[in-house]
Amino acid sequence: MPQLVFRPAVLAAREILSAGRERLAAQHRAGSPGVQVSAALTDLYDEIVLALYEAALGTILESEREGFLKEFALVAVGGYGRCDIAPYSDVDLLILHTKATASQASQLAKHLIQDIYDTGLVAGQSLRTVPEALRLAFSDPSIFTTLLEARYLAGDEGLLAKLQRQFLTKTQWNRRGLLQKIVTAREEERNQFGETVYLLEPNVKRSPGGLRDLQLLRWIGYTRYGHKDIESLHLNGELHQEDRDLLRAAREFLLRVRNELHFHAGQAHDILDKRQQLRIAEVFGYEATTGLLPVERFMQDYFRHSQSIRQIVARFVEGARPFRRLQEWLGPLVSFSLGGEFRVGPYSILATQRGQAQLRQDLTQVLRLVVLASLYNKRIAHRTWKFVRTAVAGFHNEVPAAAKRHFLELLSNPPRLGELLHTLHELGVLEKLIPQYAHARSLLQFNEYHKYTVDEHSLRAVECSTEFAERSDILGQAYRDLRDKWLLHLALLIHDLGKGFAEDHSEVGARMAVEIARSFELDEHDSEVLRFLVHKHLYMSHLAFRRDTSDPNLILKLARDVGSPEVLSMLYVLTCADLSAVGPGVFNDWKGEVLASLYQRTMRHLTGDDPGQDDEHRRADLAAAVQEAGAASEWFTRQIAALPDPYLQSAPPAQLFTELRQLADLRPTEVKTWSRYLPESQTVEYTIGTHEAVASGIFHKLTGALSSQGLQILGADIYTLLDGLVLDRFHVTDPDYAAEPSGERLAEVQAALVAALSTDQPPTFRKIWQSRDKQALQSLTRQPTQFHADNATSDKYTILDIFASDRRGLLYTITRELYELGLNVSLAKIGTYVDQVVDVFYVTDNAGHKILQESRLREIRARVQKAIEALDPSESGGNGASPVDATKSTGSESQLTPK
Repeated sequence: MPQLVFRPAVLAAREILSAGRERLAAQHRAGSPGVQVSAALTDLYDEIVLALYEAALGTILESEREGFLKEFALVAVGGYGRCDIAPYSDVDLLILHTKATASQASQLAKHLIQDIYDTGLVAGQSLRTVPEALRLAFSDPSIFTTLLEARYLAGDEGLLAKLQRQFLTKTQWNRRGLLQKIVTAREEERNQFGETVYLLEPNVKRSPGGLRDLQLLRWIGYTRYGHKDIESLHLNGELHQEDRDLLRAAREFLLRVRNELHFHAGQAHDILDKRQQLRIAEVFGYEATTGLLPVERFMQDYFRHSQSIRQIVARFVEGARPFRRLQEWLGPLVSFSLGGEFRVGPYSILATQRGQAQLRQDLTQVLRLVVLASLYNKRIAHRTWKFVRTAVAGFHNEVPAAAKRHFLELLSNPPRLGELLHTLHELGVLEKLIPQYAHARSLLQFNEYHKYTVDEHSLRAVECSTEFAERSDILGQAYRDLRDKWLLHLALLIHDLGKGFAEDHSEVGARMAVEIARSFELDEHDSEVLRFLVHKHLYMSHLAFRRDTSDPNLILKLARDVGSPEVLSMLYVLTCADLSAVGPGVFNDWKGEVLASLYQRTMRHLTGDDPGQDDEHRRADLAAAVQEAGAASEWFTRQIAALPDPYLQSAPPAQLFTELRQLADLRPTEVKTWSRYLPESQTVEYTIGTHEAVASGIFHKLTGALSSQGLQILGADIYTLLDGLVLDRFHVTDPDYAAEPSGERLAEVQAALVAALSTDQPPTFRKIWQSRDKQALQSLTRQPTQFHADNATSDKYTILDIFASDRRGLLYTITRELYELGLNVSLAKIGTYVDQVVDVFYVTDNAGHKILQESRLREIRARVQKAIEALDPSESGGNGASPVDATKSTGSESQLTPK
């Protein structure tokens, strides 16, 4: 391979770049502020670019050079022009020329950009005349914002000055349309990189609350007011001093984080993933406190700064919109008065001078204003919000009881509730009303399951519950029928405030709920309901996804614990809202069906309908279906009479009849399989029918076959019928298919199930490639395997709860070990939470009895844990799915490692 030969100027620039980056990396590691490092990097890039520019001038004929330099300018634009570049940022250049110098400018640009590239920098360049630059800038907001940051480097300063004068004039003439284009472009970018500040793996530059929002403030400031830096906007009265100070601190923090990401990667890298969070928390010297890891404290600071940016910039943008000011000016002409303090217009509600005087007094009037905004379904005018924000900052006295009553009134009105609660949180009002909220602000949940911080998750949970009002299903009806929606909303708002402490968050939360109920002067009944909902907010999901919901004793216990239909409805809606607020796609149709079934059965018990009667009705309906099909026989009569209740409840009578008909003529050594796609839950149901004697260890062989096909197992139902018949039903998702799998795929899986029962050879699992960083992160966050035996919940079975980190072959290994231990599995609940697994098995010994001897339970625990730990921990996908595809939970929102 021929060796590259660089020009002397490039060789010198490469040395300058290498030495400069090394020097600045050391300066950064010594604790130099991010702003200083970015400024020094800009100086370094300037030195290199200008040296290469001087060398490139040699390509212009000496006789033409003097004239050329009078009609040419080299300009830094974008982030490079702004002087806040990171160690591996691009060098964005505008090469400005006249028509007469187009040929020489093109020639120089070609050599300059090539030399910059050969030096090791990434260059972006545009070759424009002044009219071309203006035309393109005002047709494309991204070019406009890049040009807005223009900074002179070399050539004719007058040419750049001419461009900037015309640019400013044209901006002032077109500012209304430009403002909207700039904001729309930024909104599109935010949607691409996450719609909230509280994403747990943010892009430091582009995610909401990142450096791009600081740039948005500059762009809007220049477009609207002619000033773009934070200090100028403050001095000209467009930015409060407090906001200026918060933005400067946030900019410094984010620049330092971004510099660390770049220096460590040795290339442009802006994603603050969990691996980097752990590393940077250590590098920046964060220490653990009780209940909080160093990484959680670091990310709490990150979210605090990004939240400040997002909120301040959002207010700034809102205040800069010309039509907002016009609306507020015209408002009094088309509005009506509320007691002289507030006026309600067609778009918003605003405070009069008398109202402003009252808003200064205490939180009572602030909360009254928010309640009115909810009642009239209007936003609060921007000017009024600015006033409220200033007033709230000065409230240091105790919150009046009247303000708390207004807050409970607000919680009773679903319209705009989520939006208004977010705003109250932004203003710090929630922390005044509920002091426990201060701990949860920006609190990271460092796992692969949750997508938001604790406070954002809680606020989203309230918002999700209000959205249930639009649903036409059981969940929507349950929410609409609630009398005390305020109590549900309050429970959702505080349900996770116990996180971040050493003790189980449900226990801490229950005590907080008692304190909060006392603070709001709730009566004894409401106080107890609030405490119960917070303490038991995981209860219903644990039952639905980890226990046999067909067990009448489970229904009875749930009914006894909730005590009333109203509390059951609240717990049901709370559970669904909690799941919905974990992250996109977590609350799916499959989970909704499971929870709705549990809710309906328990509700029938509470309202006096015997759930056991359902089983007799189902048995009668099944017999009628058999009779109608002309299939009545002694075999069907015996089977129907002896069918276990869980099987009767598992499917409609028509499906049960179809399955029994498949088993009716099953030969002693035959295995039958069939499948169906369930579009409402985007799952596939595989059913296998055979005789117990056809193979030993049927269940673990079937789980191995499904896992070896790369399927994600959601749940397994195992039924033993008369005459030694076995019917196993698996619900799975297929990561290889976004929608319904092909007929060939279904046949392939069914063939694998049949083949698995004819061999004792262990299955071969897919090997999933993972980066070293991913493996390292999993090793850092991996929880130890835990095993719990429950002999209290079921009269018939011992329930084994196994908590483990996901790894290849996990489910097959567990089920095989249970088989080799001589245990019969009657029901399995499979829960995968991205990288953690909760597998639940209802088991008996070979005689059909529960395992009650402690010595036997210790043996089972030791054997299962040993088998799990023998698996390669670096290879995920134990329940069958590729970790790349397993982006949604298949279980319930929970603590994956119980305390």
